[in-house]
Amino acid sequence: MSNGWVLPEDVLRDAPAYAPRTGELADLELLLTGAYAPLTGFMTRADLTALARRGRLADGTPWPVAVTLQVPAALADGLDPDDPVHRALVLTDGEGAPVAAMEVTDRWPVREGIVGVGGPVRRLGDGGHGPFQRLRRSPDDVRALLPPGRVLGVFADRPLHRPQLAQIAHAARTLGAHLLVMIPVGEEAVGGLPSEALVRSVFAARDRMPPATLVAVPLVRRRDEISDALLRSRIAAAYGVTHLLSTTDVFSGAGLRVLVPRELAYDNRDGQWRWREDIPPRNRRLALSQAEIDDLLDRGFPLPEWHTPPAVAKELARARPPRRHRGLVVFLTGLSGSGKSTIARGLADALREGGDRTITLLDGDVVRRELSAGLTFSKADRDLNVRRIGWVAAEIARHRGVGICCPIAPYAAARATAREMAHAAGAGFLLVHVATPLQVCEQRDRKGLYARARAGLLTGMTGIDDPYEEPTDADLVVDTTDMTIEEAVQQVMDHLTETGWVEPRLPSA
Repeated sequence: MSNGWVLPEDVLRDAPAYAPRTGELADLELLLTGAYAPLTGFMTRADLTALARRGRLADGTPWPVAVTLQVPAALADGLDPDDPVHRALVLTDGEGAPVAAMEVTDRWPVREGIVGVGGPVRRLGDGGHGPFQRLRRSPDDVRALLPPGRVLGVFADRPLHRPQLAQIAHAARTLGAHLLVMIPVGEEAVGGLPSEALVRSVFAARDRMPPATLVAVPLVRRRDEISDALLRSRIAAAYGVTHLLSTTDVFSGAGLRVLVPRELAYDNRDGQWRWREDIPPRNRRLALSQAEIDDLLDRGFPLPEWHTPPAVAKELARARPPRRHRGLVVFLTGLSGSGKSTIARGLADALREGGDRTITLLDGDVVRRELSAGLTFSKADRDLNVRRIGWVAAEIARHRGVGICCPIAPYAAARATAREMAHAAGAGFLLVHVATPLQVCEQRDRKGLYARARAGLLTGMTGIDDPYEEPTDADLVVDTTDMTIEEAVQQVMDHLTETGWVEPRLPSA
């Protein structure tokens, strides 16, 4: 790929802008910092062909994974790789702030409506915004901070509890190496922690580590674990790591020596962590699993000190409060007339009576006026409607309120997006399928919509001439055919209580 090019300011001023997806933004930052060297931009077709055939870039450099950028076809139509004036693309963050300029030297169709683009990138602006920017050092800057000799690298993609800290200390001591802790901040961490909470939790364990340098790395997980391990090894090498401590079952050196730690257990005889086989079974306590840690936090129980340093436990309790104090999105989906709106209103009233959290109901005229105005019944607009509602509900839940929404939401992909947005906000998500059958909904038909659709006077009616994709991932299924609304609301409330989202209450007199 070319490098050292400079686009005129007037070209950049008139260039189209695009906000890449989360993974693409992470790749972009690694390209700009030099962590992907010798790669200087998103791959072209020549790179991708060479990678698929030989595991190398077009210039012969070994490389583990594709680093690509995909844009809408409508945007790509205005890009001409052969015209210096019309091949510039400004890449922005999610807020629209320019991050980089890309010189598009290649473009190709990927699927309907999506085009791949490749070419070198260079940074625009002051290097980005967000929490812990001071830790997002370039590989050159980090290598300059490291002492001479061996460097043990660790990817801290989850909080460091006592067993992990003991493994790190043993490896650093055995090698006589300086420790470099690389904290992935491109997506939420294991256990649903926001990246900034992960950084705080790792810093909380710093006094339990040998001498260390900590750096935040904009890194997201790939679907292929082997490719992900290869890429992480290459990034670690760029930061000056000579030995890498594996934190997963999949490991690969990519030129580095990889250390695979033995399983540790807690020895209750003296409170030390040792190799599991060296402790008699009666004195051995295994490390808590992630599911056990999550369960303790969800129920509001303290993490045991034998397993987790108090400072780390405090950060985790702040970042993942008990479910009864955490934000929640309750998303009711079902056919028109199924009873979901009535259940949602009753649920909102019941939760407001408790007074524990702020409750916001996203339904009715307010949603139609403020969020859905101008939208049609096309699939794209229906998905956009669900996305808008889901985003607002997730923001409510981010601030530890409860957002209750009840769109028809006929398509599984849109519902999955709403769930992802809630989890990304650090909130819970409860999908309630109000599974009242179509024939019952038609019998109710208070608005006459089904009758009009059957008569051909209304098109795009879900259940009649537009499909409803029944949820396969519903957390709760409610059928109001032979149930009163009060009973349906109580069913939802019982589920919330049983799963810890609502504190149990004595029945009122």
